[in-house]
Amino acid sequence: MKTRRILASACIGLMAATAPAAALELGYWGEGGGWDIMVDPSLGDGCLIQALYQDDITVRIGLDRNSGGGYVTVFNYNWGDIQEGAAYPILIDLDGQEYHGEAIGLYLNDVPGADVLFDNPEFLWDIAAQQTMTLYNESGLVMAIDLTGTMVGLDGVLACQDEMG
Repeated sequence: MKTRRILASACIGLMAATAPAAALELGYWGEGGGWDIMVDPSLGDGCLIQALYQDDITVRIGLDRNSGGGYVTVFNYNWGDIQEGAAYPILIDLDGQEYHGEAIGLYLNDVPGADVLFDNPEFLWDIAAQQTMTLYNESGLVMAIDLTGTMVGLDGVLACQDEMG
């Protein structure tokens, strides 16, 4: 089992300034692979995919054109103990390939969430090429989601980004 680190130290300093959850109203761009493709004006018109999963989990995967990186952000009404701005060590498992990183606690419209930034584009395609994404924190399993259709959704993100200029 290969283990990788998803956050570069340069990205850590950008987290507070570019957190996708602090977004203005998202604009709808289209749909792909079961994901909504959206545009986030607060991230330099960065495009993203968003889907609602079981247990009121909302997942966003997108591009931050302000920082040049990407992110995975997860929200869940049941995560009431998240502290905004706090760093949480996490492990993201993509069909057995592990990535260690840090999630930053946040709230969007009073819904707690966690934001993971990355600056390695390969991580984005690693997500797209897999079937399941499982997230763990130091207490254990946080969530597992089916990634079916993610490649189609992320191809749509690239088309959206091309359109945004």
